[in-house]
Amino acid sequence: MNQPEALVSTDISSCRDDFPALHQEVNGHPLAFLDSAASAQQPNTVIDAVARYQRHDHANVHRGVHTLSHRATELYEGARDKLCNFVNATSRAEMVLTSGTTEAINLVAQSFCRPTLKPGDQVLITWLEHHSNIVPWQLVCEQTGADLIVAPIDDNGDIVLSELLGLMTTRVKMLGIGHVSNALGTVNPLHEIIAAAKSIGIPVLVDGAQGVPHMQVDVQELGCDFYAFSGHKMFGPTGAGVLWGREALLESMPPYKGGGDMILEVSFENTVFNELPYKFEAGTPNISGIIGLGAAVDYLQSVGMQNIAEHEKNLHSYMVDKLKSVSGLRLIGTARKQASVQSFMLNDIHPHDLGTILDHQGVAVRTGHHCAMPVMQRFGLPGTARASLGLYNNTDDIDQLIDALEKARQVFA
Repeated sequence: MNQPEALVSTDISSCRDDFPALHQEVNGHPLAFLDSAASAQQPNTVIDAVARYQRHDHANVHRGVHTLSHRATELYEGARDKLCNFVNATSRAEMVLTSGTTEAINLVAQSFCRPTLKPGDQVLITWLEHHSNIVPWQLVCEQTGADLIVAPIDDNGDIVLSELLGLMTTRVKMLGIGHVSNALGTVNPLHEIIAAAKSIGIPVLVDGAQGVPHMQVDVQELGCDFYAFSGHKMFGPTGAGVLWGREALLESMPPYKGGGDMILEVSFENTVFNELPYKFEAGTPNISGIIGLGAAVDYLQSVGMQNIAEHEKNLHSYMVDKLKSVSGLRLIGTARKQASVQSFMLNDIHPHDLGTILDHQGVAVRTGHHCAMPVMQRFGLPGTARASLGLYNNTDDIDQLIDALEKARQVFA
């Protein structure tokens, strides 16, 4: 089969060799891994960086005078510097290392919003959000008496921009919005949305979990106030992530958690908190995970984010065109601009049953509500099957998906 010209880049096609998990058979078939939106596979360089640390450099960070502690601290803080450069932060003090996007959003909800929200204030989100960008705001609204308001989406899965902008008033004290929808792949027009919010003084948090693996992110150029993302979506380990925040805002926020390393001095009468970003990093961190995340940044930058974006754009178009050719298949989410995710239904087959049949053919997709139940409610569905792409996917994976869908259609005919 002839591949689209843009997909034959030697650099991108050779990346597949860097991911050992992809070179296996599942149920007697080559693995076609189409579930990167849940957790992307890890390249050898990430696996090796973590293993090297565990074998030779493992010690607690920031607290030791011995050689291994110095090594561990250098690797850990080196990863912070890489992440700072990766999103173009103005200072490493703005890079708070967390367990992932979920913790990062909870940190902002509890440390930035909770101290100042009051009855009559509002937090604004959209129907597209992942549960991690819904539940923390619900909790803080319950705690403070503020109201959670939600901007609608249309039948294509786009935010109804006029209604979102209409909800922006001086009562809104935070806008939480995803960069890319994990359920539908919708890429939100952040520049327009953030500019409108900032024009009336609304702080903006962006859930970037599905943004950073697929496109270049420049937090200064975006103009948001907080940007949260997770390592395991961007080819790094689980349990490691980042909250970027404007330094002045982070300085004004009280600590989210108390314990070791977020302090300078402790007595029973008083505690003096550490400087940024450490005042938000209580306790022993996921050292190996952050070191692996730094290695993932190195890998992504070596491939080039623009190369990744172009490759995935063309491959997504190829996948959508192929899915449209399957009789009885309905695309869920047809936004004007999409990233590397496509949800779908096949006839009246339950998504879990469909996913099981596809797995029998070696095809890994995600099934269910994708931690985005309101999206499913909007479309009147219990869930969908979702195929999501990473830089290591190719047209062979898509063709294998299509063949497996045809077999599923025959099984349930």
